[in-house]
Amino acid sequence: MLPTPESLEGKPVPHVTFKARPNDQWKDISTDELFKGRTVVVFSLPGAYTPTCSSTHLPRYNELAPVFRQNGVDEIVCISVNDAFVMNEWKVGQDAENITVIPDGNGDFSEGMGMLVDKRNLGFGMRSWRYSMLVKDGIIQKIFIEADKEGDPFDVSDAETMLRYIHPDVQVPDPVVVFSKPGCPHCARAKATLKAHGLAFTEIVQDRKINSSVLRAVSGQSTWPQVFIGGKLIGNADAVDAYFGAAKPA
Repeated sequence: MLPTPESLEGKPVPHVTFKARPNDQWKDISTDELFKGRTVVVFSLPGAYTPTCSSTHLPRYNELAPVFRQNGVDEIVCISVNDAFVMNEWKVGQDAENITVIPDGNGDFSEGMGMLVDKRNLGFGMRSWRYSMLVKDGIIQKIFIEADKEGDPFDVSDAETMLRYIHPDVQVPDPVVVFSKPGCPHCARAKATLKAHGLAFTEIVQDRKINSSVLRAVSGQSTWPQVFIGGKLIGNADAVDAYFGAAKPA
């Protein structure tokens, strides 16, 4: 049986040491190192590379990381019962530069949280249940635990739910997509403008499949870059500058 939020809130996180590989070097990372004196958002999930985790859970936390930082969060941590090699490769494949991935390879942290569940029917062994929590100085301030039901529920541990708990009136930015090509100075300028305004974006880079024909089909334009915000075409680098009221560099 899963714990209730009431049984965990106000209590310290489990004291464990994770076997991680930041910069491809083995390093022991303790929970004190992660949480002491800091405000951290944690989301935990059944496994790297699994569908919901890869398509929604991790990407949205990564996308909204700048907004979390603006609202007092020092770090966003993803914990899963996977080894360090798997977690690192998953992060690279997801372009999740705003997320710290922590391998709970032996399930010690998940077990200490009461979240270690039996997934042997899927060939997964023991894995973490899906949840998210806000931790301040090592103490669980708020935790959202997915309902104990069949399948892989994903209703309350998402990034928006946590963000709106931290700041109920927060303005969630629209999703941003940039079609760019390698070595393009205008693309670099557009991306710099987006970053300067705290916007995370998905970059779709020109290749054999994403070519000028694709660009014209989706935007009606043939010049790189083309930027979309909230489903609306903004346009090229000059248009992005104009959108934000920014002066074009000399």
